[in-house]
Amino acid sequence: MEIRHATAPDSVETATTAELRDRYLVTDLFVPGEVRGVYTHEDRMVVAGATPLEEPLAIPAWEALGTDAHLSRRELGVVNLGEPGDVIVDGSAHKLGTLDGLYAGRGSHVLLGGEGACYLLVSAPADAVHPTARFSRDSVEPLPLGDGDRASRRDLYRYVWGGGHPSCRLQFGVTVVREGSVWNTMPPHLHDRRTEIYLYTGLSPDDRVIHLLGRPGATRHLLVADRQAVISPAWSVHAGAGTGPYAFVWAMAGENTDYGDLQVVPLEQL
Repeated sequence: MEIRHATAPDSVETATTAELRDRYLVTDLFVPGEVRGVYTHEDRMVVAGATPLEEPLAIPAWEALGTDAHLSRRELGVVNLGEPGDVIVDGSAHKLGTLDGLYAGRGSHVLLGGEGACYLLVSAPADAVHPTARFSRDSVEPLPLGDGDRASRRDLYRYVWGGGHPSCRLQFGVTVVREGSVWNTMPPHLHDRRTEIYLYTGLSPDDRVIHLLGRPGATRHLLVADRQAVISPAWSVHAGAGTGPYAFVWAMAGENTDYGDLQVVPLEQL
């Protein structure tokens, strides 16, 4: 597990491109037969990747958490980026297709199986136990957002978001950008009370998402490839545009689970 410390907003303005990538971009989560993770002190979230082969993978009890199991004091969100696989929670198997999700509560025992499956894991501290739930992208009603003439049409699939299935601090879901659109949100916005982690998926090897970060009026950017993630602190704007078709998994944790608790940033403030 890699550990990343919280950062101050003014540090972005003077950072080199390499420093920005080291602090906020996660590039190597998915290695066959392994579970790899990053612990960020931004709201103490963990983002990890699990790529099983023939045998299911368990989430390690990483020393950074100080517990004998990953979910001893945490709750977990899982999204499958690859081929169908089984996530086994407390002995019960839940099949996840591409971009399907699963929530597992504090204290659960989780195994991740299915050769060809590729799981994104996000976890956050939890002080209560909530039940396991599976979310199918085919059955969750998407929230359509954006405008075609603004190149921002997208479908938002909310899995755990402050409405529907309960959680302590964690929210997560999937957004699919529609054909012909490029922006994942425009105008940008802030989540003053939450950290957000993005994982971009569905990009071809030659395509990138240009991800904007930083405070309004002092933004920088990252070029993000397929299956790479960005840690976005509470003080950073959220916006990005892709050079080709893509989707992204979003996960948040912080002060509340109110999905609508955000601050829109007018373009003139950038």
